Amino acid sequence: MLTTDDHRRDSADLRYVYPVVSRRAGGVSIGINLNINNACNWACVYCQVDNLRRGGPPPLDLALLERELAQFLDAAINGDFMVRTVPPAARRLMDVAFSGNGEPTSAVEFAAAVDSVGRVLAGFGLGGKLMLRLITNGSLVHRPQVAAGIRRLGELGGEVWFKLDRAQPEAMAEINGVPLAPARVAANLARCAALAPTWVQTCWFALDGRAPDAAARTAYCALLAPLAGRLAGIHLYGLARPSLQPSAARLTALPADELAGFADEIQEKTGIRVLISP
Repeated sequence: MLTTDDHRRDSADLRYVYPVVSRRAGGVSIGINLNINNACNWACVYCQVDNLRRGGPPPLDLALLERELAQFLDAAINGDFMVRTVPPAARRLMDVAFSGNGEPTSAVEFAAAVDSVGRVLAGFGLGGKLMLRLITNGSLVHRPQVAAGIRRLGELGGEVWFKLDRAQPEAMAEINGVPLAPARVAANLARCAALAPTWVQTCWFALDGRAPDAAARTAYCALLAPLAGRLAGIHLYGLARPSLQPSAARLTALPADELAGFADEIQEKTGIRVLISP
């Protein structure tokens, strides 16, 4: 049985398509893994990808992607996949999500992949009914071909989950493994929100036994406050599965009441709604 703790990319024995039980989506999420070589342009300390390396994905076989997605949808809708592998409480399809083992928008064919998924969903009568999501670190939104893919995703009724774990340069570099300028992140987030409905996704945890301090919380709220009214909301979540990175031992999940307290602070300072997944 699939569980929220098991997000293996090979669970369906397919190259690009993998099902997971997602606690944030609330059921079965059909993952689209474009980064089959475990390559990403970031290196987040909490990443669950084994043998993670820097880079982008190899060329995509879009025809195979379409066949695999159609095959899986048929098994989930018309076959016994749900009964065989999904706990009863989660036996519902929630979304098709570009996620996987690296940054999806680093694929040169990202926009074409969005079109491919859109065609398959339309073929099953699911266009506009089964949510299409992009889970992204948002670092490449400024590229015209990436923006085109996100715009198309929005036209198909989809939404974006945009990563923002911290809002101070030093903390961003430590958590996400890349030097980031908060102003540039905010600009990319605003750009993304103008192309498709956009949620911020934030992993909040203790590092070396220390929870993010008041300055970290204040900087986070200050970055997001100007975007109130343009964002769909914030997904604030804790550590659910173990990191497979060298820094794993440095990470500790925070108590649910600390996440709830930070959520209240965010809503008070920004006016943006927050959903919590401890």
